[in-house]
Amino acid sequence: MFRPCIDLHDGRVKQIVGGTLSEAGADTNFVSERPAAWYAELYQRDALRGGHVIQLGPGNETAAREALAAYPGGLQIGGGINLDNAAGWLDAGASHVIVTSWVFREGRLDEERLSALIKAIGAERLVLDLSCRLRGGRYWVVTDRWQTFTEMPVDETILRQLAPRCAEFLVHAVDVEGKQAGIDHNLIQLLAAHVEIPVTYAGGANQLADLDTVRYAGQGRVHLTIGSALDIFGGALKYEDCVKYNRRHGGN
Repeated sequence: MFRPCIDLHDGRVKQIVGGTLSEAGADTNFVSERPAAWYAELYQRDALRGGHVIQLGPGNETAAREALAAYPGGLQIGGGINLDNAAGWLDAGASHVIVTSWVFREGRLDEERLSALIKAIGAERLVLDLSCRLRGGRYWVVTDRWQTFTEMPVDETILRQLAPRCAEFLVHAVDVEGKQAGIDHNLIQLLAAHVEIPVTYAGGANQLADLDTVRYAGQGRVHLTIGSALDIFGGALKYEDCVKYNRRHGGN
């Protein structure tokens, strides 16, 4: 099914090319004149659940809180989430918190941090971000604005190991993120073969048919986030067509 998104950079809703994000900025496809809350209200109107708000660096907290307040319980929040602030984001209206760099520390999964976070908020409110890049024929989790490769492969072992410890996975295919050049079929098939919980894939979608591809290949467990290709983000694919797709197939 279609999952919406709100990507925040420097306090504004943007669509960027994922692999270019750094402290100096990013290659940007689209900068919205509308606030984050406008998108949240739109998603609420259309009963789209499971979308994510991602804070790409500092300076986005106000916009993120406004989005969560506009659609309480309807959006997940990621970017800078840790043990100290996770519960606060849930109190602010997030359905789940999305965590990546804080638990994948120094290239490895920090078991103590993950366990402490689960104890604090519950696995049912946690989404683990396994966004990855391809290297040496394998997919590896990347952190720190998707620039740092960890020693954690995205494979059957890690997917099955982590599934009981979270509610969902979020996986950006960073190498194709924001390029509208097609989804990563191999990654989607890998996820579908080994995930036991819902997973949202993001990266490269550029046509409505991609929803069919992911629905069939993902065996109903993989959802698709579409960003830059949507007309609400300056693209050619009609947002309303994606909403209709979800209604036609009985979910979101």
